[in-house]
Amino acid sequence: MYKVMLVDDDYPVLQLLSEVIEWDQLGVTLKSMHENGASAFESALAEMPDILITDIGMPKMNGIELTQKLKERNPNLQVAILSCHADFEYAHQALRLQVQDYLVKDTFVPEELSELIRKFKKNLDEKTNKALKEIELKQVFNQNKESIKERFIRKVIDSSALNENEWLTEAKTFGLDFGKTGYIGAIAMIHHFQVLKEQFKSEDALTFAINNVVSEVVGKFWRDSVHFQLGARQFYIFIPSSLKLKRSSISNVKECLRSIQQSINKTLNISLSFVIGEGCSTMLEFKRELVLLQNSEHQSFYLEPGEIIERMEVLEAPSEDLFSKYDEAAVQMRELIMLRDQDSITRFVSKWISFLKQRQFPPELVKEWVLKLVLDLRIKLSALQFFRAQQTVESQYEEILEVKFLSELESWLMDNFHSIISIVNEVYEQTRRKEILDAFKYVAMNLEKKISLEEVSGHLYLNPSYFSRLFKKEVGETFVEYVTKIKINRAKELLEQTTDSVGKICDRLGYDNQSYFIKIFKKNVGVTPIEYRGGKA
Repeated sequence: MYKVMLVDDDYPVLQLLSEVIEWDQLGVTLKSMHENGASAFESALAEMPDILITDIGMPKMNGIELTQKLKERNPNLQVAILSCHADFEYAHQALRLQVQDYLVKDTFVPEELSELIRKFKKNLDEKTNKALKEIELKQVFNQNKESIKERFIRKVIDSSALNENEWLTEAKTFGLDFGKTGYIGAIAMIHHFQVLKEQFKSEDALTFAINNVVSEVVGKFWRDSVHFQLGARQFYIFIPSSLKLKRSSISNVKECLRSIQQSINKTLNISLSFVIGEGCSTMLEFKRELVLLQNSEHQSFYLEPGEIIERMEVLEAPSEDLFSKYDEAAVQMRELIMLRDQDSITRFVSKWISFLKQRQFPPELVKEWVLKLVLDLRIKLSALQFFRAQQTVESQYEEILEVKFLSELESWLMDNFHSIISIVNEVYEQTRRKEILDAFKYVAMNLEKKISLEEVSGHLYLNPSYFSRLFKKEVGETFVEYVTKIKINRAKELLEQTTDSVGKICDRLGYDNQSYFIKIFKKNVGVTPIEYRGGKA
């Protein structure tokens, strides 16, 4: 609702007006009342009214002066002068200030003021609707302009042959003038994009907001710079630079990018990272700069929010180095989940994220490795009857595809692990047979030992015969069958994920007779361990 301010040094008048006018029914709210102009002005600086109804002759600041000061700050302010004065001079001053009405206290009735407020509201509605229409048209214009610029960039990237003269002419319409200067380009990447998209309701609204802030910063401080949107997640900016004094120019470019980062973070609470290119002064160099920056996903994946780096060729670590660590990470993760230790999970994730960042593995490989950890954990916990999946494999795959930064992958992994621990805790709380769950946990934590029924029943302080019957009743298979199944599943993992010999795997799982291990493996799987590994190769 529109805000009304009443100002009169005659308090009974203020009280009368506040009580006899049906403010809410008129679609306005009486926000404040003041007995002098100075108090009203101070209040308006904190919260500007839409409608001012004021006396003229008041101490400290009269109504004409108050109106003038507030009109300077809010030209759309609707004003009614309410005074004992009926002389021409006051009316004349009021008209000069574009006061909408001048009422004499001795002759006006409350309904007259009510009608005036209705007129004020209508005027304000019309102005508001006009302003919204102008904003909408401006937004459409800017979106069309940015779409044209984006098509230009995509054409440069995708076209194998460009007419240089035509290209230079078109580039100049966007502010790129290679006849005058060289440029250093940079690509900006938006962190936490999925969260922001929900906050801004749409990608278009998010893009529009970012473009506005970038345009404002560039227009103020880096007037000849040009920026181009490339999809909703990222944009290019090209900053005029001397390529002969490149180190100095890079320093200036970083200053510009920091200004953009700070403004967007302050205005929109959005974090950006930048990768800076090598510079360009011709059409071919411009195309090369675009392509190299667009293909810098490997480098950008490891950026922290707010980081600015220069593009460089990345030496990828061998994928074998990553997957050779998989079994170690999987075992640690499974043990921590079974212990339901939230703090240790945080340390576990930090440790492996640090390892990934240090080695700089290809992003897609990292995401594949992390997704495999989570999905394998789900499978193992389901087999242990500790877990009921709340998300499909497809939805988790789609989520991880959207992750563009290692820092976001860390958050994703933490969220998944905490969710899994919550579900495991829920299973513990809901089941009446916690001794069975404790037996599952004991087996999972001691897979590399020889596990007997007597050992586990002793651990649970249960009679072995009672525990054996209870386990068969609750689980549907004997304890020995269950332990064999879990150990064989673990053997299959080790055959797939490590180069350990069959003898070493046999020892790792607590079997002291390799022939017996091979025999039960074939009985459960249908092939020998060697044949199983060969079939998976």
